[in-house]
Amino acid sequence: MANLKEIRNRITSVGSTMQITSAMKMVSAAKLKKAQDAITAMRPYADKLTELLQNLSATLDGDSGSKFADQREVNKVLVVAITSNRGLAGAFNSNIVKEARRTMEEDFGGKKVDFVTIGKKGNDILSKTETVVDNNNGIFDDLSFENVSTIAESLMAQYAEGNYDKIVLLYNKFKNAATQIVMNEQFLPILPPAADATEQKGAADYIFEPNKIKIVEELIPKSLKTQLFKAIRDSVASEHGARMTAMHKATDNASELKADLTLEYNKARQAAITGEILEIVGGAEALAG
Repeated sequence: MANLKEIRNRITSVGSTMQITSAMKMVSAAKLKKAQDAITAMRPYADKLTELLQNLSATLDGDSGSKFADQREVNKVLVVAITSNRGLAGAFNSNIVKEARRTMEEDFGGKKVDFVTIGKKGNDILSKTETVVDNNNGIFDDLSFENVSTIAESLMAQYAEGNYDKIVLLYNKFKNAATQIVMNEQFLPILPPAADATEQKGAADYIFEPNKIKIVEELIPKSLKTQLFKAIRDSVASEHGARMTAMHKATDNASELKADLTLEYNKARQAAITGEILEIVGGAEALAG
């Protein structure tokens, strides 16, 4: 059994760790509220814009902007992996890395697959074994639609120039503080609307003003930028939720460990006191004898 000083030091160390994890949990909880409100408010707009884009893409023939909807043979793929700049968030980052490797090996086995990383953690891991052509770790320092638009424009240019035949987004979708859903979402080319959705809503019912070409030129880039911005917003909310949950579990574990160490300390202290009493009694008996 460890001596009393060692146990006291461990209790102090665990107590300090528990204070840190508890503080991190509260910080993440405060940030989560803001991030959750932002993604909740954005989703209806982004979903409706995506629906309009898919219906519009179904009507494209040779119009300007149709280059983003053309389905072509897939030989080169670009995967955009969205993680975070910081750890201590459970499996938040590792889940994206696992999905990135699964996508590369199973979905696009035998194809040329490059990566664009958004977030330091994903870049640190993927750059060791895979081809990372660009990383955007600084986006979280000033997350805004304008800054995300720059990344989206670069992705659109890569696709339009034929450098890649497909671009997919990998990110954590926020469900609640304890649950994040790993999303594998096609960014380009634009997916056509589902057959049942087309039958129910009718893609041909739109009236284009001033004209279809003008709508395509403005709507498609805006929709793609919004799709990427929503994915990053989802990832940010998921990160705070995952970290809050991880720190909550860490605090609970530290509390249990501290209780166990305290019990061990009390037992060791009691054993030491008992030993001292026995020594005194033994000494007294020896003197009396």
